[in-house]
Order: sequence, then structure tokens, then C-alpha cells
Amino acid sequence: MTQILNKVYGSLIGGENIPSETQIPITNKYTGEVIASIAAASREDVEKAVGNAIKAFKKTKLTVQQRYEILMKAAAIFKERKEELAITIVRESGKVLKEARQEIDRGIQTFIASAEEAKQIAGTGIPLAGQPGNENKLSFTIRFPVGVIGAITPFNFPFNLTAHKIGPAIAAGNAVVLKPAEATPIIANKMAEILLEAGLPAGYLNVVNGFGKETGQYLLEDKRIAMYTFTGSPAVGQHIKRTTGIRKVTLELGNNSPNIIHKDVADLDRAAELCVTRGFYNAGQACISVQRIYVHEEIYDQFVQKAIAVAKTLKVGNPELEDTDIGPLISEKEAIRAETWIREAVEQGATVVFGGNRDGSILEPTIVTNVRPSMKLVCEEVFAPVISILAYSDIEDAFAQANDSEYGLQAGVFTSDLSLAVKAAHILDFGGVIINNVSTYRADIMPYGGIKNSGIGKEGPKYAIEEMTDEKIIVIDL
Repeated sequence: MTQILNKVYGSLIGGENIPSETQIPITNKYTGEVIASIAAASREDVEKAVGNAIKAFKKTKLTVQQRYEILMKAAAIFKERKEELAITIVRESGKVLKEARQEIDRGIQTFIASAEEAKQIAGTGIPLAGQPGNENKLSFTIRFPVGVIGAITPFNFPFNLTAHKIGPAIAAGNAVVLKPAEATPIIANKMAEILLEAGLPAGYLNVVNGFGKETGQYLLEDKRIAMYTFTGSPAVGQHIKRTTGIRKVTLELGNNSPNIIHKDVADLDRAAELCVTRGFYNAGQACISVQRIYVHEEIYDQFVQKAIAVAKTLKVGNPELEDTDIGPLISEKEAIRAETWIREAVEQGATVVFGGNRDGSILEPTIVTNVRPSMKLVCEEVFAPVISILAYSDIEDAFAQANDSEYGLQAGVFTSDLSLAVKAAHILDFGGVIINNVSTYRADIMPYGGIKNSGIGKEGPKYAIEEMTDEKIIVIDL
């Protein structure tokens, strides 16, 4: 596999690599060795990047066909360089190799879907004649790009979640200034380089590297940016909302995903396997990872034993090995935090029935029972390979417990009762309710987004394009 050289990635502005006196080392999350560095963008760098994006947007108007061809060509290059890109993700994020390959595949499809949606952008006809006095008027809407979009992306899916912002933005005709997560910036910089190679005009995508509290803040304070799209923590999302005022924002934030296993579940083995593997996928570092599992008391003991049996099959360790299932968390600090939450829960009466041990930044997949709603493992977002299993006797109580959260991104329900499934869809206060699969399910073309503190706006190329365009009403007096 292609090695990642100890390269310094500067800010990418107008197609040029702009250095900085301040550099941030990027480490291999498993070995701890430095594999590259990024140049921290200054306020002046950010201002230059935004100015360059505005210039490109105004000077070079990409046709729909050009946007389509650029995105499709980029997707083809991603496919050719899949192994290089996958190993980049493994080393800078700690994601295991097989999951990194899956992420590249998904990102490619996100770009293809974005290219296809570029050809579908359209307004709608407005039937003004339906109101008195408007019989001689023709009316319709058109959609047009908002201008320059500030995109701030997370560490946990550094390729596909960046694709979900860049692909639709370009498809809609916008220019972008991207600030990738400082822990995993290499893959985003490679994506930008490939898009330039695919024919994207210099300036349509500028990358500013650095810490969120500095470079990210400079981006938020630039009044020339028309819209922001962010995936990350609720606290940062709230700060973005406060800072950006009335400008458009799309925020994909946290969750502590509930999953309900009712007593009439058709396949308990499948439910247990999905809950465990999806709870520990990417070491639990996904906002829709299975976290809270509510199991009917009649099948509770069976489910717990089946969950433990699945967890025992998972291999933990070096993420570059083909058969590794769980690698390190993004940092030892995060592993220590999760370990502390587990210990706090145990002190309060919880029982660790599997795992719970930590070695550096690696936390064993952990299953906890006898938890209470007030414990952090239940009421907060754990963002680690930890699942909690709770028993319930009445389905209404299970719904109430699932809804008892400040979050509302996605939830899962397993039942063979169609009426109960429909009831769950109506009662559960989440942006997505997944029936007979887990909360972690996501198809990249579906509308994706939450309510409450899980965010505002939708992703998925078609829906992101709607967010990234403005609608104008046209009225013609005949």
C-alpha cells in the first residue's frame, strides 16, 4: 500500500499550497508516530481563502454539465486510488481497514449521487390562478446557488462526511471554503487535490487547516460567507448558530441512539448481532451508533447472552490488519473519558458484563447492564464502543424512555407487529426511525438530519442541494 509521507499540508487557496509558520503534527492514532503536518491557517489566510472563493464563484460560472463531469471524474479517481485513500483514513483516524474501504466506497457513491442531482435542480410552478384576481399571471420558482459555503467537517468519517458537504455544494454551483478536523485533515486535503485534478477550477474549493477554536472561528466571523454546514458536537453547533446570525446553517450534531427490541422480534439473533456490531462500528464513534438498547423483559436475558456472544467474536487491535474489527479511539484522552464514564456507572450500581478495559487509546468493546437513565452512559453521547442494555415491560414506557433525551437524530425498533411499527414511527421524536434495523442505518441518498439538539437541516445530496440553494419566485403578468 502507498505510504503516507511526512508531508506538510498548507492551506489550499486558489489551487496553491500556502505555508504557515505554525504547524500541527498529525499522528498515527494506533502507533502515535507523526505521519504528516498541517499548516495552521491565520485569519489572513482564511480571509484570502474566502475572497478567492468569491472571485471564483463570480468569475467562473460552472454549467450543470461541467459540475456533473467534474464530480463523476473525481469519483473515478477516488476509485482508482481507493487503497491509498483507505490507508490514509486508517492511519490518521484509527478506523479499521475494512471500514475505511467501506467509507471510500460510500464517499464515491455520495459524489456520484451529487453529480446526478446536479441535473435535477429545478423550481416548481405556482398556481396563482387559483386565487381571485390572478387569472392572468404565470408564476414559478427557480433555484440558484447561495454563493460561498463554509464547511466544517468531523474526524469520525473524514472522507464520506466531507463528501456529503463538498459534493452537493459543487453540484449546486457553490464555491466552498473547507475546514477539516485537525485530527484527520490528510484525507480531506487529498480529496481537494483530486477535485482539482478532475477539473474543478482553482478557487471553487479552498481548504484552511487548523484548530476549530482558531481557524474555524475565523471562518465563522467572515461575513462574506453565505452558508455554513457543520457536523460535530452540539456545543460547537450552538456556538455556530449564535455566531452566524441569520445566515443559513445546516447542523448535524450528536445523539445517544436508542434501539427498542420488542418481545415479538422476528429474529433475536439478528437483532443482537446488529446492535452489537453497529454499536461498536468505528469504535462507537458515530452519532447514530447504537448506544441505548431497550429490551422487553421476556427476552432480556436471552438478548444479553446473545450480545455477549457476538462481542466475543470481535478482534481488537491494529487497524491496518485485514481482520481487525475495532481499533483505537481518536485519542487516549477520549478513551480515558469513556473509561471514566464506565467506572462512574459501576460505582452507581451498573454491571459490566463484557469488556470495559482500556489499553492506551484502545477501549475494549463494552456491554453494560443495570444502568439508570441518569448515568452518563445513558443520557449523554458516549462516542465510544460502549452499549447499555435496559429491560422494559411496557412498550409505552420504552417509547417514553427513548424520547427522554435532548437528542433526536435516529432510533431503531425491532418488531413483527406492523401496527406497532407505525405507532413507533409517529411517537418517537427523532429525525429518522428505522424499523427492524438499528439506529446506525444510513443510506447516503436518504434525507438525514435530526431534531432537538441533534441539529437542523438535512443531508443526503438531493436534500443538501435544497439547503445550499435559494429559491426565487418569478411572476409574469400576461
